Amino acid sequence: MTSKARIVMRPAEGDATGEVERELSFLEKAWDNSGVRKVAIILALALIWEAYGRWTDNSLLFPPLSDTFAALLDNIRSGVLPARAWTSLKILLMGYAAGIVMAGILTIAAINTRLGSDFLETMTAMFSPLPAIALLPLALLWFGLGNGSLVFILIHSVLWPVALNTHSGFRAVSTTLRMVGRNYGLRGFAFIRKILIPAAFPSILAGLKIGWAFAWRTLVAAELVFGVSSGQGGLGWFIFENRNLLEIPSVFAGLLTVILIGLVVENLIFRTIERRTVLRWGLQS
Repeated sequence: MTSKARIVMRPAEGDATGEVERELSFLEKAWDNSGVRKVAIILALALIWEAYGRWTDNSLLFPPLSDTFAALLDNIRSGVLPARAWTSLKILLMGYAAGIVMAGILTIAAINTRLGSDFLETMTAMFSPLPAIALLPLALLWFGLGNGSLVFILIHSVLWPVALNTHSGFRAVSTTLRMVGRNYGLRGFAFIRKILIPAAFPSILAGLKIGWAFAWRTLVAAELVFGVSSGQGGLGWFIFENRNLLEIPSVFAGLLTVILIGLVVENLIFRTIERRTVLRWGLQS
């Protein structure tokens, strides 16, 4: 990110009305970059983690970051951690995609009919506060010991926040934009695609972010309870398995992997989408 010159107002010596314009220094330009600030925060947290781990001097309670990284590298080299992460991501993508599709169907029905709107509002009020992990026992009865149970609770995690944010975004579209679309003869799905979705995209993107966060943490929690699916568990099972073996640095390595995947998705995928849509369209500053 390129930083522009900043005008600094300072009174010169002997002159109370002096104005000085200067280029930002390298450090000031770097600090103006949000990515640099985020990296600085992460490094500070890493130093605190390492210092606290060495201060406790008990790897069974809180291993230092250096021990966690060593366990992380060992599990990556052995291929165990990448395989577990890929297992979790495959299930997550299935549930996330299905939840988005169902949310889209409910939202389209809600903006086209009063009954659909009432149905979506009622269902959201009923099921949105319900933790997805609470449905796991029922999912195991209905779908058995397989990925179907996990996909079911992931759909529940994604469906309601995405549908609620999308519906709220559609309802917030101004009457002027709606009239423009009608004047151009847009009806049905064309009206939704060309008018409502671009105008409501900040709300839609917020719903996608919330749905992703809910789905990711629900999956890891479900794997901790659910265990192995189809002979191979995901990251949650990796954490649970190493906890039983008292391999605490590996437990923290699994938790760190969950965090790193979340950071990558948030700062690379969603941030890229935001730059190419919301910021480019001028919907947010």
